[in-house]
Amino acid sequence: MPNGLDEILILSSQHDFDEQIKELRRAIVRATLWQADDPRCSQLEDIAQAVIRDGDAAVARYTEKFDGVRLRPQEFRVSHAELEKAFSQVDAGLLKSIRQAIDNVRRYQGEIFVGNCPGLSKHPGIRYTPINRVGICVPGASAPLPSTVIMTAVPARVAGVKEIAIVSPPRYEGSVHPVILAVCHELGIDEVYRIGGAQAVIALASGTETIRRVWKVVGPGNQWVQMAKRRVFGAVDIDSVAGPSEVLIVANDHAHPAWVAADMLSQAEHDPGSSLLFTDSPTLARNVLREIERQVGSLHRSEATLKCLRMYSKIAVFEDMEKVILGANDIAPEHLEIQCGSESRQIAGRILDAGAIFIGDYTPVAVGDYWAGPSHTLPTGSTAKFYSPLSSNDFVKSTSIIEYDRAMLAKAAGDIIRLAQTEGLDAHARSVEIRQKNGL
Repeated sequence: MPNGLDEILILSSQHDFDEQIKELRRAIVRATLWQADDPRCSQLEDIAQAVIRDGDAAVARYTEKFDGVRLRPQEFRVSHAELEKAFSQVDAGLLKSIRQAIDNVRRYQGEIFVGNCPGLSKHPGIRYTPINRVGICVPGASAPLPSTVIMTAVPARVAGVKEIAIVSPPRYEGSVHPVILAVCHELGIDEVYRIGGAQAVIALASGTETIRRVWKVVGPGNQWVQMAKRRVFGAVDIDSVAGPSEVLIVANDHAHPAWVAADMLSQAEHDPGSSLLFTDSPTLARNVLREIERQVGSLHRSEATLKCLRMYSKIAVFEDMEKVILGANDIAPEHLEIQCGSESRQIAGRILDAGAIFIGDYTPVAVGDYWAGPSHTLPTGSTAKFYSPLSSNDFVKSTSIIEYDRAMLAKAAGDIIRLAQTEGLDAHARSVEIRQKNGL
């Protein structure tokens, strides 16, 4: 195939090197969030108001409009028989892999769960309880994503969430892809709705005649799904507002160009997806570029992948590894791979902002996407500077527990009264004073 990708290779000696990287980040943000004057903002608000006002009828209207599937409200929910049928048809080898992935995620999420840490779970001043009911968005447009069910529902189960409602658009023969249904059945989730998009998010957050309200909405999806999640945040909790999937690879001359290229392509094929290589080696950069051009033609989604490479990807050659590390921390990527030979672990220790870090030549992003245990639901678009990966700890909330006896209140009374009076809150002060007058 013709080269055509030289434009994605940039060198620190170029006068606009920094600006090209900044513009790339701006492009990714634009692919995530709408500007206030974007007409889609008002369209989303119309959808939200319609679903809040008309409930199931609005969900049905928008499902027919956007997905081309006409459903009656009683057909929203996938029946138990359909779940069982989908499960019975899963290939034995695939089912074995699904079960092992579930076990891996369950074990890891249990090990990091705050409820299993005695120093916290048994502290008398705080109580952790699971969110009672959550909703999970599972994409179903370009390909089935059963791994999303595993990476969101298993952490919720580990946290003790009792009720999980899953929504997924009816893109497979007017319903949800059978592999997604099979994973739901394996996890004991029988509340699955064949609806998606903004209308599904609003329905989960506000409730309809057939869909009971949830208290947290998580999971990936297109811009409509993510902007709807932002719209409902505050009425319910969300995981984050996620944008295009992204990887930043930090590599030096020890890296294998073909492997780095394959890892970049694995994110660009998401459409949209962003792939960055930050290196101090011009030789590696050129070799990776040639490998990308060689490998992309063999992909099923080669055209879409090429588009994402041109729009959201760069191979950037920095002056030295110090500047590579500074650049990586500035980007704060969703996935950060480090392929620097024996220096990989040491460099990983200097990365402060990333959703997930993959250390060494044998740890591609796919290991985290499907297998290792941490959730693949990660912060994107530099939000790793303040957001964290989804985990079992995101499905619990804490309650402060405070209990004073007479002596304890007597000891603190003067200070509490003084602080309350300073703020002009006489009733606060009096609530302590009245107890002093009654024998403290």
